[in-house]
Amino acid sequence: MNKTAVVRARIQPELKDDVEAILSPLGLTLSDAIGLFLHQIKLRQGLPFALTLPEPNAVTRRTFENTDAGRDINTYPDLDTLFTALDEAVYAPD
Repeated sequence: MNKTAVVRARIQPELKDDVEAILSPLGLTLSDAIGLFLHQIKLRQGLPFALTLPEPNAVTRRTFENTDAGRDINTYPDLDTLFTALDEAVYAPD
């Protein structure tokens, strides 16, 4: 069957490069992979995988409980102060 339809999608360049690097050793192009994906959707009459939200871990669950109760909430007078605090939290020496 002739391939004459064109599908265009905007994706992040880094994602495209990463996926192409994975597909190449398999002998597949990005177009091949998209075609396989579309064939599976047609065959299964839906997505070929389950879409689910991950269960929150204990830390996430505790954080939600605390913020819902108004505990452990940090506030900042402006964005600069917020970003400084985030940088210090992320880049703090162990």
